[in-house]
Amino acid sequence: MISKSKWVLVTTSVALLAACASRPESISASFVSHEKYAGRDCTQLGLDMSNARAELQKFSSMQDTKANIDAATVFFALVPASKLSGDHAGDVAKWKGEVEAVDTASTKAGCKNARPT
Repeated sequence: MISKSKWVLVTTSVALLAACASRPESISASFVSHEKYAGRDCTQLGLDMSNARAELQKFSSMQDTKANIDAATVFFALVPASKLSGDHAGDVAKWKGEVEAVDTASTKAGCKNARPT
């Protein structure tokens, strides 16, 4: 049988780790309708894709930094920093959705190289 103090320590540790900022690869895309990009030609869609990928990369990098900081602050202070300052999970989800929407619009428009890399 686990002692009460060990049980509290394990429960607290699990709760704190669960509260840490998520890694970008584990964040699901938000729904963005491809209709937003309907009527654009392949050149415009290519520019939209470049922009969406750049924004996704920017916010993914920021989210990774938050997750790294959380790992360090939980280790040293037992409080994830993102609980105090927030994270960028919503932005990562939004831009993943934008990439998917542009990809779908590109495919429907018959653009070459429509698949994201």
